[in-house]
Amino acid sequence: MTHETSHRPATPILDRVHLPSDLKDLTDRELHQLADELRVETISAVSVTGGHLGAGLGVVELTVALHAVFDTPRDKIIWDVGHQCYPHKILTGRRDRIRTLRTAGGLSGFTKRSESPYDPFGAGHSSTSISAALGFAMARELGGDPGDAVAVIGDGAMSAGMAFEALNNAGDLGKRLFVVLNDNEMSIAPPTGALSRYLTRLYAEGPFQDLKAVAKGAVGFLPTPLQQGARRAKEMLKGMAVGGTLFEELGFSYIGPVDGHDLDQLLPLLRTVKARAAGPVLLHVVTRKGKGYGPAERAADKGHATAKFDVQTGTQAKAKSNAPSYTSVFARALVDQAARDDRIVAVTAAMPDGTGLNLMAERFPRRCFDVGIAEQHAVTFSAGLAAGGMKPFCALYSTFLQRGYDQVVHDVAIQRLPVRFAIDRAGLVGADGATHAGAYDIAFLANLPGMVVMAAADEAELVHMVATAAAHDEGPIAFRYPRGEGTGVEMPERGEVLEIGKGRVVAEGKRVAILSFGTRLAEVMRAREALSARGVNPTVVDARFAKPLDRDLILRLARTHEALITIEEGAVGGFGSLVAQLLSDEGVFDGGLRFRQMVLPDTFIDHASPEAMYRDARMSAPDIEEKVLEVLGVALAKRA
Repeated sequence: MTHETSHRPATPILDRVHLPSDLKDLTDRELHQLADELRVETISAVSVTGGHLGAGLGVVELTVALHAVFDTPRDKIIWDVGHQCYPHKILTGRRDRIRTLRTAGGLSGFTKRSESPYDPFGAGHSSTSISAALGFAMARELGGDPGDAVAVIGDGAMSAGMAFEALNNAGDLGKRLFVVLNDNEMSIAPPTGALSRYLTRLYAEGPFQDLKAVAKGAVGFLPTPLQQGARRAKEMLKGMAVGGTLFEELGFSYIGPVDGHDLDQLLPLLRTVKARAAGPVLLHVVTRKGKGYGPAERAADKGHATAKFDVQTGTQAKAKSNAPSYTSVFARALVDQAARDDRIVAVTAAMPDGTGLNLMAERFPRRCFDVGIAEQHAVTFSAGLAAGGMKPFCALYSTFLQRGYDQVVHDVAIQRLPVRFAIDRAGLVGADGATHAGAYDIAFLANLPGMVVMAAADEAELVHMVATAAAHDEGPIAFRYPRGEGTGVEMPERGEVLEIGKGRVVAEGKRVAILSFGTRLAEVMRAREALSARGVNPTVVDARFAKPLDRDLILRLARTHEALITIEEGAVGGFGSLVAQLLSDEGVFDGGLRFRQMVLPDTFIDHASPEAMYRDARMSAPDIEEKVLEVLGVALAKRA
């Protein structure tokens, strides 16, 4: 017998882990190795799929420690936002599908209740975890699902008011609850505000090494006579670091700051608090986003969101396109307007790069404000700027504007303040799925008295709408545009101010008229070309405005055509519903006009490419062609 078998590489520990319960059989030394393997597997998976890399790499050790100590799924780990959940998915029975992340039919990029019992609460938007965890904790107290609740929330997400509302309520209720503050000094953009500076000071100036030693000591493991003295030492050190003051005043037992990449700290500390905690506990861990992967650590955003990439170099695959993105077109148009009007200011909620306002911040830093993850505040802050004589552009993703809707109604619309809402990521957005779909803003804005609502059909129209919004001082105005590249149309040198409430006829035709609101116009024109081969030549209109409607144009089309079809990248209740109301009020239907609406279906559409999602929604060119033929009563030949 030879000794060759003794040199065979050991089976990777990750291959032995199929569910979190398998971690209970591992030694602490093996858990260290597992963390290293988990980091490599996460990098490998995201290189294939693209997605949120940096946040997951920053919590690899924390993920291992939480699953090793707590008993999931009986205990609930609730990841705030969910950007950091890929390592969690690998450890919870989804490793075999991890390379399907964010693809059609594959794993969600966020936690999702329908996907796994280890995802107790779905995410996608920030700052919800503490509220949800408190709900689980109180359900347990009232005889509901047993087990502990652990909220893992980043320092960026902690800037939202909702997180503090939950902390305040949890401290008042006083029930057993664990909050892990993952402090990496890095949300999507560098975190802003007083809270961020406070957290930075804790470990920049505090006796961090001494605190690490205290954490390693894990008071609960000491002999009983020594525990009281150790607790006094811990309290003294906490006071020196000014660490516990804020959270303990809210009713939490504060522990930290702790090195979130040191399992020798995390494991005994979590074991101790799990065994001993009676009320709410906040564990403050310090991590590095992108930890362990050089290209992510060196990136400005620490590898927050990446396309597919080469693992060795970190080089990301680039989509080939000659057209600029809608976001960049908005950004350049806004800077152009701001250069000629010093009353124009811009506001965003922790998304300066995502909304393009980084360009505004570079050119006019005193007139560009990133308020943190605080959409409610962003809207009312913009209202105050407008009331004070400025011209604020409040730039938010459609899905995030939902979080500030009460402020849109109460603080902007009722007071008729001229806030300009630049609504990015309108319509279906692709890999981020239902949580980020911009499906509802047309309906929830257009029902507000005095609100002007526009949608750009292409990037040139977007430039005109920025100019229109800048010139509009009579009340609030909104314009929406999608994610991704434009259509490649010729761009104007400067935006023109559009007449409010007036659309444009793109192509004259007969029998049927199609009113397009937004960027489905390109698909409408493709459908028209196919229909022309059948002898059907629809009139095509770019509506431009959902509110106010172009009454004269719509009523003329209704009088001169047999049928009218509306199409929009939004849910029912928006542009098409407003057109239907107009036609009903004017008695047009009495004359036999046939009318159809093409809207997003009444369901939450799962992640896929935007093109695939619109095919699923039956809003692509072949679907428009079919709708025209159906409404005219012309049989559609079976497609090849």
